[in-house]
Amino acid sequence: MKVVQTRLSGTEYSLLAAYAKAHDTTIKEAVREAIKKLTLRDDVDHDDPLFKAFPLTRKKSRIRDASEKADAYLYGWER
Repeated sequence: MKVVQTRLSGTEYSLLAAYAKAHDTTIKEAVREAIKKLTLRDDVDHDDPLFKAFPLTRKKSRIRDASEKADAYLYGWER
């Protein structure tokens, strides 16, 4: 773990403290959440060429439970 420090104006601190209190969390957790939202991109760019390069599937599969039984289909039913 790394320690990060910063200086806030009185107004900034008051806003942060009020936010933390309103969301029933600590200032530390509120700051961590803000950092995550700023730095981690959690959305999909639908214009990304990767999604338009080629179709991932050409037809519907007969196997409807492949995601649940992937190991059995890949390595066999008896283990």
